[in-house]
Amino acid sequence: MDKSEIISEINRLRKEKNAIIMAHFYQEADIQNIADRIGDSLALAQWATETDADIIVLCGVHFMGETAKILSPHKKVLIPDMEAGCSLADSCPADKFEAFIKAHPDHTVISYVNTTADVKALTDIVVTSTNSKKIIDQLPLDEKIIFGPDKNLGNYINSITGRNMLLWDGACHVHEKFSVEKLIDLKREYPDAATIAHPECTQPLLILADFVGSTQALLNFTINSDYKKFLVATEAGILHQMQKHNPDKIFIPVPPNDSTCACNDCNFMKLNTLEKLYLCLKNESPEILIDEELRERAVKPIVKMLEMS
Repeated sequence: MDKSEIISEINRLRKEKNAIIMAHFYQEADIQNIADRIGDSLALAQWATETDADIIVLCGVHFMGETAKILSPHKKVLIPDMEAGCSLADSCPADKFEAFIKAHPDHTVISYVNTTADVKALTDIVVTSTNSKKIIDQLPLDEKIIFGPDKNLGNYINSITGRNMLLWDGACHVHEKFSVEKLIDLKREYPDAATIAHPECTQPLLILADFVGSTQALLNFTINSDYKKFLVATEAGILHQMQKHNPDKIFIPVPPNDSTCACNDCNFMKLNTLEKLYLCLKNESPEILIDEELRERAVKPIVKMLEMS
């Protein structure tokens, strides 16, 4: 089938099966264009609790599908490619994280949403980059906190809240790789551009940014800002929505250290394709399945997050 036929079949199948297609901002443009909902991790989690669809197709990475299933256990949750993992989630194995928690008793455990269900089950409160500051600000200033797995996001929150959270040593392979040197070169080349960055980036890069925020916050900033040019330090998939909402503005991706490529893509996010989305809907597979006992433990910190948001 050609692209138009695949799109037609996806539209037919989602109507027939009462399915909703949710896509993260980092998905390829074709998937974003066909999705019913496009958003960041917080929005995807919220929509999973609200939809009356029988089937949720989560176009993102594995932990996002898990989160949707944890929140909507009676719905069938599908993901186009089960191999679409997350380097940040992989950097925090549950057994090692549990040992870390036991070695530091009397700490409140806060985990970034980019984690497996097993890690969420060890957690008191889940956060996203959108709501992390808001949630942490609600805790007593003297509360001892473990934050995992993203050390860069944890460092950033410490810097803007005055906290001294104990950080797990994990990172996102995409945001960790942005080149400070190449960003400095771009700032010289485009002196009238605003630098915007995701808080998963390293501290030296965040210091150079004019605005730091979640994926949704970065998009909102470009829409509301008077700037006409932006140097963008996050996964390149968001550029599609930025350009779509701001056709008269210019977006320049900040490149990674180890490549001559002009942008920085998540290879896991890009495993999902239009054809895989079609096959996923057609065959109702791969399906996200979670043990009920694990789900009951993992849902508590997510519900806590949604309440505190």
